[in-house]
Amino acid sequence: MSANDAGWEHFETEADVGVRAWGATRAGAFAQAALGVFALIVRPEEVEEREHREVRAQADSPERLLVSWINECLYVHEIEGFVVRRVEVDACTETVVHGVLRGEPVDGSRHQLGTIVKAATLHQVSVVDSAGRHEVRVIVDV
Repeated sequence: MSANDAGWEHFETEADVGVRAWGATRAGAFAQAALGVFALIVRPEEVEEREHREVRAQADSPERLLVSWINECLYVHEIEGFVVRRVEVDACTETVVHGVLRGEPVDGSRHQLGTIVKAATLHQVSVVDSAGRHEVRVIVDV
């Protein structure tokens, strides 16, 4: 696997679902983590990029920032009924992240809703940068 590969996968935990994501940059890993969480709700390939929503989060550590970022993204879904095909993160420091969710409002005739995701948790959260590969793990309450 090259350092430029980016992606995400789900992993099993006791009662919740974990998302492990990676990318060539921390911004890329955060974007993939959000996409992995949204993929629990509706399959990204069922969503069209008709609109976008800006999301910003702030926290006092990279781990808390990841949780805050995921929860801000989930807030957009919850409040606006917005589902996502693609996530871009254009700024990601130790304490601030800013990105864009690309997708559309939920359409019951085209989107088959999956898991209801309540929130990201601090349980076993990790943000690791090593040898040009950035990997994050977050567990979401479902």
